[in-house]
Amino acid sequence: MMHSADFDALLLLSFGGPQGPDEVMPFLRTVTAGRGVPDDRLAEVAEHYLHHGGVSPITAQNEALLVALRKEFDQRGIELPVYFGNRNWHPFVEDTARQMYADGIRNALVLPTSATGSYSGCRQYREDLARTTAALDGHAPAFLKVRHYFDAPGFITANADAVRAALAELPAGVRDGARLVFTAHSIPESMNDTSGPSGGLYLAQQRATAQLVAEAVRGPGAEFDLVWQSRSGPPQVPWLEPDVNDHLRMLAKNATTNAVVLAPTGFISDHMEVIWDLDNEASETAAEVGLEFARAATAGTHPAFVSGLVDLVEEYTAGRAPQSLSGLGLCGIECPATCCPAPHRTSRSR
Repeated sequence: MMHSADFDALLLLSFGGPQGPDEVMPFLRTVTAGRGVPDDRLAEVAEHYLHHGGVSPITAQNEALLVALRKEFDQRGIELPVYFGNRNWHPFVEDTARQMYADGIRNALVLPTSATGSYSGCRQYREDLARTTAALDGHAPAFLKVRHYFDAPGFITANADAVRAALAELPAGVRDGARLVFTAHSIPESMNDTSGPSGGLYLAQQRATAQLVAEAVRGPGAEFDLVWQSRSGPPQVPWLEPDVNDHLRMLAKNATTNAVVLAPTGFISDHMEVIWDLDNEASETAAEVGLEFARAATAGTHPAFVSGLVDLVEEYTAGRAPQSLSGLGLCGIECPATCCPAPHRTSRSR
């Protein structure tokens, strides 16, 4: 592992999103480039953005995270400039890397906005960095991606606080019996089967996060459900199930509970998938089947989450001892080339 003197900057690396109606379709075409997704399908996804003025909230949320990280750096006396780049929209990572190099940055630590392993959450970010390095032909910093932080104490604390706040939104009479339902982005089963050296990494990490948060809120052995959202792709391809809406219908049909808290622990910010799929679709499903409903916030800029991210940075810059709560072990430090290969998939909104 590199030491403090080897890093000149931190790069926050994310997905990207449109910032106005005219950018929506160009953004979606960038996301799906080379996949043959027709414009009529993209137009369906575009409606999610246009419903919110054509602006993805992910950019503003990342900018807020940048401010919070810089503040925490200042408080700890960490003298690393923080940069921001995206995979699919402005500022593109290639443009950010070019600026970093012009600013004299030669070795950068990279913090992706994904806490777990998977193709899109880890391998694809590595590919983004490799593509950027090749495109700039020696005029880009050397990049090192940090490990996964799905079970880091700060991430768990932030999500547990959000679940407690969501429970408090429910009527007092149903609060104690409310079902804790955790959500993450569904992926093809084959993608999960090839995630991690032994397969099944994505599901295992998402389940570990959910269990840690549930037990932080309700104690050891707390019951919870892990479900999936934001599925895309042809129906004949098996994806992780159950879908969040199907699960809500099942809870109501079986009279399992009369109230739910949805906690999107598979995401770190309230971007378009969280807002549309949960605040729009899942909340409507809950109302249709008669379930009291509250949605927990994502980690966002919660102070414990931000502090935990800086702890993670200090593992690389100052030799800080790693903190991992799940027992699954540290992951994402050195990934073999066969880990988390690319799936066949289509676009979803962020």
